[in-house]
Amino acid sequence: HLEGVLDEDTAAEGLHNLGCSAPGVEYVYLHLSLPGRELSDIHILSGYTHLQKLELSYNKINDLSCVSHMPYLVELKASNNELTTYFNFKPPKSLKEVDFSYNQIPQMQDLSAYQSLTKLLLDFNEIEEITGLEKCHSLTELSLSHNRLTATRGLENLPIRFLNLSYNQIEKVTGLKNLKVLQKVDLSCNKITTLQGLEEHDLLEVINLEDNQVAELSELEWIKDLPLLRVLNLLKNPLQEQTGYWLSAIFRLLQVTDLDLKKVSVEEKVSAVNEHDPPPEVVAAQDHMAHVMFNMLQPQRVLD
Repeated sequence: HLEGVLDEDTAAEGLHNLGCSAPGVEYVYLHLSLPGRELSDIHILSGYTHLQKLELSYNKINDLSCVSHMPYLVELKASNNELTTYFNFKPPKSLKEVDFSYNQIPQMQDLSAYQSLTKLLLDFNEIEEITGLEKCHSLTELSLSHNRLTATRGLENLPIRFLNLSYNQIEKVTGLKNLKVLQKVDLSCNKITTLQGLEEHDLLEVINLEDNQVAELSELEWIKDLPLLRVLNLLKNPLQEQTGYWLSAIFRLLQVTDLDLKKVSVEEKVSAVNEHDPPPEVVAAQDHMAHVMFNMLQPQRVLD
């Protein structure tokens, strides 16, 4: 056997899930899984035309052109390889989930032909700009953490629900305005100073901004009207050092149930309101207490 070259016997070891072929005329293996086999040459897979799932993680592959011969492929896992390009193959029309994490991909390709794509993972690559996704009208999950992004452009009008852009060099949250169904966004470990750009996302539930550079409590005003916001993480941001940060943040965001990885109790919400916008009866009670205290502090003297 040539080192790194996939042969029929090894390929046979990875085949599983016997089922009906897509045209429905024969029984074939639908899944092939060969992780961690030191493979670099997999051109033999061009003959495996009925595959629906292909798992090739932890190898030394830099060429996936064999996928051009797999028209029924739905799921492709090729993380931890040596890819420098991706999608350099004829698009299987039903390809839905793709994992290209931990490779050496320097830029994104035009994915207009991949209109069934729902999940795209490109973590731990060398990508500097988000491009080529304009026609991906089914894309609901996109992950680009640990890349070299400096901006969040290139995502207009996509149906993305889960977006992970952590560990990049993003300074401003721009270009997310038209992600109307966004539910979770992870922007941790960037250089973001303002929350502007996160407003007007009516379905947004989770925001992770840990380890950024948000310094002013007033920045929370941008997200105070998000009706479904439940989880917010602002750990390792300068605004945490401000006096009264915890109750001020809770008061501005009364809909939040988890702040900085801690549950927010009902009592804390009441305290926050009483401190920052007390109802009349609380004001009266505080006035009464102050009045009593003031009277007690006056010098007492016995009348004749």
